[in-house]
Amino acid sequence: MTTVTARTAALPGTLRIGLARGATELREFFRQKESLIFTVSLPGILMLLLGTVYVKSPAQGQMFAASMIGAGIISTSFVGLGVSVVADREDGTLKRLRGTPMPLTSYFLGKVVLVFVSSLFEAALLLVVAMVRFDIELPATADKWLTFAWVFLLGVVSCSLLGVAISAISSSTRSASGVLNLPYIVLQFLSGVFIMQSALPDSLRTVGSLFPLKWVCQGFRSVFAPDDGYAVMEAAGSWELGRIALVLAAWTIAGLILVTRTFRWTTKTS
Repeated sequence: MTTVTARTAALPGTLRIGLARGATELREFFRQKESLIFTVSLPGILMLLLGTVYVKSPAQGQMFAASMIGAGIISTSFVGLGVSVVADREDGTLKRLRGTPMPLTSYFLGKVVLVFVSSLFEAALLLVVAMVRFDIELPATADKWLTFAWVFLLGVVSCSLLGVAISAISSSTRSASGVLNLPYIVLQFLSGVFIMQSALPDSLRTVGSLFPLKWVCQGFRSVFAPDDGYAVMEAAGSWELGRIALVLAAWTIAGLILVTRTFRWTTKTS
């Protein structure tokens, strides 16, 4: 009895296991060169192509780049992570991990570490593209960068949890791509990425405001906008930073609840 207790006490904590799992996820991600290049560079390529159509002035470039950074983060956390979890379930990785002492929370932490790092790389590339192509200027004050940090963190965590939760619907990676990409593509048009929300009909604006993408993009626009005068272009006529924090925090809690109720270690056929 004493020996068993000693061995149990010697096991590393949930956070330590999660960080170790995150390191494993990162090694696998960086070894897959094709996936790495596609995941990180796709938003930058879209920015170049779409910016040629939408951007007519440096100020528009600032706003468009901010929205694309938000959309890129959601793509990595919601779509990319969701597909990754389905792949782990499909190839038996989750089934094998279930037989180890690793807690479910540590598995999620590992995935969030992967998304956090890959999203940072993606955001950095988008900023470089935006500075070269659209002559945008980086924020010059600490409070702007602080806003960037908490919007980035809440956006990554909330959308990662939602991606994991919705991945339970898919039985294979092939179906997961469709299930996760459909709402993401639609919400880009409803959340101010390609079209300012103030230009949308009230019904579509309301739908877009229910989901995190709108609030993440709006938060980043508040960081990169040339001046506060551009806040009047938002649907509410202001940046609404307090509401952004509340909505993203609420989606984080909702994501946690959904994950605990929907997560599956194995496929339905298993």
